[in-house]
Amino acid sequence: MKIKNLLMMAALAACTILTGCGGQEGGGNDKAANSGQKIVVGLDDEFPPMGFRDEKNNIVGFDVDLAKEAAKRLGREVEFKAIDWSSKEAELKSKRIDVLWNGLDITPEREENMLFSDPYMENRQIVFVRKGETPGSIANGEGLNGLTVGTQAASTAEAYFNENEGIKNGMKELKTYGDYTSALMDLENGRLDAVVCDEIVGRYYISKHPEKIEALDITIGPISQFGIAFRKDDTALRDEVQKVFDEMVKDGAAKKISEQWFGKDLLKTKQ
Repeated sequence: MKIKNLLMMAALAACTILTGCGGQEGGGNDKAANSGQKIVVGLDDEFPPMGFRDEKNNIVGFDVDLAKEAAKRLGREVEFKAIDWSSKEAELKSKRIDVLWNGLDITPEREENMLFSDPYMENRQIVFVRKGETPGSIANGEGLNGLTVGTQAASTAEAYFNENEGIKNGMKELKTYGDYTSALMDLENGRLDAVVCDEIVGRYYISKHPEKIEALDITIGPISQFGIAFRKDDTALRDEVQKVFDEMVKDGAAKKISEQWFGKDLLKTKQ
């Protein structure tokens, strides 16, 4: 009986030690407990250089690389899911995705329905035209009057035009597209007179089509700021991602990613 009791006590002690070790590895705090959970990032996969498909159909991009580094530091797997960008809020609210990380402008309207990180990059909407073919109304200071203008559906530019009907009504037509790339291609092919889109996206497109498209230093609407969006009540994930993103900025990892995509550090630093 003594031997049996001693064996039982030894077994209990071993279980206690193993449970303690397991708690340190997997359940000691909320972050560790969440370490196995996959983060699903929703994005527009035709939004270079923030997120797009390469020649092998892999999703790549500046924001993609930032998200991968953040997930790595959180000890989580990350999945990038292409979504209909005009339905982004519904995708987030329905929990089909966990995060929107794709050059998303922070606006008061979006802040009503989504929880944002701190701004990490500034961006403006500018005008793009065919190389050497600046439309007359722009050259004469009349802006977009009488022009057929393209932009992306559900974009900051479209929202601005909808809020400023005087500018919109002065155009010959405002055409919206599923992505900026399609609008810029129509500009190249003569179906548009101008495109208004994110400067970062447009300038990246120009780098691939330097003989066909040029940028005009004409800002449309206010300068916006990019943020990472989460479900309104998902403060835990937002705080975790914000913490590791701040670490990425502090130790230079985010700067390195920016330099790889843009040739310089375009990240907005906290004041």
